[in-house]
Amino acid sequence: MQHYVTPDLCDAYPELVQALEPMFSNFGGRDSFGGQIVTIKCFEDNSRVKEQVELDGKGKVLVVDGGGSLRRALLGDMLAEKAAKNGWEGLVIYGCVRDVDVLIQTDLGVQALASHPMKTDRRGVGELDIAVTFAGVTFRPGEYIYADNNGVIVSPTPLKMPE
Repeated sequence: MQHYVTPDLCDAYPELVQALEPMFSNFGGRDSFGGQIVTIKCFEDNSRVKEQVELDGKGKVLVVDGGGSLRRALLGDMLAEKAAKNGWEGLVIYGCVRDVDVLIQTDLGVQALASHPMKTDRRGVGELDIAVTFAGVTFRPGEYIYADNNGVIVSPTPLKMPE
């Protein structure tokens, strides 16, 4: 598993990277992760998240625009376990997660705004693979995202850690 250090990537690629506004916390078992962006836009409904984590996610990061809702959790232990099993590098969620004691033990990167014990309703609502904007950055499917305990950055192209 590749280890990323976002300050080093920012220093090495200042013309390429954009840093998200600092509002995310690390909830996953991986302290750093990165990969190609797959986007979901949903609000208090994690149906599309469930569909995506059931697919092969090797080399990919699921970026979930949950509208910043602090009322429902878009990811819990069961979906996180499925994502890890299917090779996802991580998830960045503009919203909440739950089952945090299990998430921290799961081999998956998870950055989110906060934890909340309430699950979402599943109504099959949400959009996949569209550009989404939050934390001062626009995320485009196929671009790249990197996260660690320092923050989260995006790049139009894949980045390599400097020597």
